[in-house]
Amino acid sequence: MRQITSCMNSTTIKQYSTTILLVGSMASTAQIQAAEAVYHANQNYEAIKQSMIAEFALSAHDIPTALHNYTVLAIKSNSTAVKQRALNVALEHEELRAALDISTHWVVQEPEDVPALFYLAHIALKAHEYELAAETLDKILKIDDSANLEEILVGISPDNTEDREYLIQALSTSKTKDNPSILVLIAGLEAQNAQLEQALETINRALKKRPKTTGYILMKANLLSGLGDENATLAWYDKASRKNRNNLDIRLAEAKYLIKLNQSTRALQKLEDIIKKWPTNEEALFIAGLTSIDLEEYEKAEKYLVELRYSMQYQNEAYYYLAVNAERKQHFETAKAYYRLVDGSLYTVSRRNMISIFSEQDKLNDALRFLTQERVNYPQHASFLYQAQSDILKRMNNKKAALRLLDEAIQNVPDDPELIYAQVLLLDPYEDRDLLDQRLKSLLRIEPNSPTYLNAYAYTLAMQNRRLDEARGYVEMALELAPEQASILDTLGYICYLQNDYATSASVLEKAYTLSPNVKIGVRYARSLYMNGDLQRFNTVLKQLQQNHENDPELNQLYSLLLVPPFQTS
Repeated sequence: MRQITSCMNSTTIKQYSTTILLVGSMASTAQIQAAEAVYHANQNYEAIKQSMIAEFALSAHDIPTALHNYTVLAIKSNSTAVKQRALNVALEHEELRAALDISTHWVVQEPEDVPALFYLAHIALKAHEYELAAETLDKILKIDDSANLEEILVGISPDNTEDREYLIQALSTSKTKDNPSILVLIAGLEAQNAQLEQALETINRALKKRPKTTGYILMKANLLSGLGDENATLAWYDKASRKNRNNLDIRLAEAKYLIKLNQSTRALQKLEDIIKKWPTNEEALFIAGLTSIDLEEYEKAEKYLVELRYSMQYQNEAYYYLAVNAERKQHFETAKAYYRLVDGSLYTVSRRNMISIFSEQDKLNDALRFLTQERVNYPQHASFLYQAQSDILKRMNNKKAALRLLDEAIQNVPDDPELIYAQVLLLDPYEDRDLLDQRLKSLLRIEPNSPTYLNAYAYTLAMQNRRLDEARGYVEMALELAPEQASILDTLGYICYLQNDYATSASVLEKAYTLSPNVKIGVRYARSLYMNGDLQRFNTVLKQLQQNHENDPELNQLYSLLLVPPFQTS
């Protein structure tokens, strides 16, 4: 669940109080520490006992008892840790009324503790107590009129127009309605209600009072962009960047907007200026590297991306795009060297790109050896690597080797549906009938509600022309899960055709052909029309197929039908 602390950043914490704001889940040792804090503060053994009872109740899923004990403890105790734990339990179990009671009592005990007030405002908003939330925000701003309130709404902004209007009204009539922090909250709510012009007026009022606040400047830029006024947005970014030369966030936002408008040359100039001032800023270097690749400025791209080789955040992305950059320069060995260094979320795409290079170099055997070594180095990617090798063997017309490899893969990585499905696609429906049946049953055991696997089993049975009722059951189940998928409709139409249900077959295949007008589906559709005696529509579809797929051998079976009356065709 989203923790309450999502509404407060570390700056807020340091600015207002040393009180710990963390309401995240605590281990049992943390609960003991909280209880010990109560003990050292109050010498209250009963409090320790009560907290332990609450924790045991939580372990036994007795939420009412746990919540009652922690709520009582929170109200009686001055311990921040106990209050936080009580709030955490209440919020984890969506007991907003209890959380509101705890946070309200906390504020009563410590009326000027801003973190406590932040909790109360956040929970009041979450509970749709908008007047209480507005009153609480007033109290925060009375203590510090420059408080940043924006993140209080993160993740809990009212989810419908009516509630947002109610909150706007509550904030607009509060004592601090003209405070910039309140104005920016109102502007955000108005924007969510698609009142962009009004939101722009509101944020302009906030900017008059705090013209250098980054969040306000960027909100105005986003509103102008949302209104579709590119010129005004560019002018605002230009003005804001010139007036805030030392504001990295604003200057980066301007460069990103230029990229969004496909003004990459101007964006790169802005990024180069940023890098001169902040030469180690990783985001600027990364965006500059990618923009340079797009502009075919390959030397510049390499210069920027090389700086990120040891970056905790961008290392894998830097290696990947250094490889892409080298590939664009036709430096294939350098590209492969960089691709080898990529890990994380870009691992699979980097290896696919490497395989493409091996293929272009006509070195598929080298690719196979490389992928075998990769299985040793990256066992967590074994399934992907086995499939990649199998695909290469298929490309080399060595289907038997591909099947043997997939057998090995399934033994080493059992119950992996992608590996099993890869083998299913290679098995012959007639020669490998028993093994194919076994693999398809395994797939449905692992993922019984997969439309892909249900369709595969149904189509295989149709190809074998056996157990057609069972096959129809599978494909109809698949169709319920994926009703607009042409391949599933095609399978159902094919099975209906084999069951001599030509009317249903024609109806289903018509929809499949509309979704995917390929020749195989078209031929099946035409055959069903013919067998259903609808020769006029048959001729229409045949003409379409002749126009779109002239000289395709698939059409020969339709020409042969013309030689035999429908009632004589089996």
